[in-house]
Amino acid sequence: MILKLYEKNNNPQDLQRIVDLLNDGGLIIYPTDTMYAIGCHGLKERAIERICRIKEIDPKKNNLSIICYDLSSISEYAKVDNNIFKLMKRNLPGPFTFILNGTNRLPKIFRNRKEVGIRMPDNHIIREIARLLDAPIMTTTLPHDEHEDIEYITDPELIDEKFGDQVDLVIDGGIGGIEPSTIVNCTDGEVTIVRQGKGELEEA
Repeated sequence: MILKLYEKNNNPQDLQRIVDLLNDGGLIIYPTDTMYAIGCHGLKERAIERICRIKEIDPKKNNLSIICYDLSSISEYAKVDNNIFKLMKRNLPGPFTFILNGTNRLPKIFRNRKEVGIRMPDNHIIREIARLLDAPIMTTTLPHDEHEDIEYITDPELIDEKFGDQVDLVIDGGIGGIEPSTIVNCTDGEVTIVRQGKGELEEA
């Protein structure tokens, strides 16, 4: 199923339908400020396990990431000191994934790794859904084979064709990007860019 949404003035009933779906453990595909991603309610372990199977990732070995609506909600799920808070405030919302030490508010599947990636995309659609959900959204980019046409991860119609039977809803927010987020590791008090992506980090 595919649903067209816009940066603003979306039908509140459409948004509530998505929130209800996430609360029921459903999976959605949605636009971000980088690439299209697949996600679920970040506190529902069974839904997270479904995504890990689709992506063929082992949560014991791979960092898992969540989308938070704002900076205050980030501190519920990750340990943030003053310096990191200032750095995030300067760069978010934006195309970054900050790797932080997680808190015990996260499900056990995250605590296996003790770290969590934090996203706050500069995309009104998914941030509005996170706000209405009042919970983090577990997020990961769509799986893509390098030999495959790039449009299968950028064009919502083709995304629906490929992944529609594995998820409960595909949100059409227009053509997506192909550049990933910049990953910034802040777990040891130092700031280290692990992967340079779309975001250019501004120091606090």
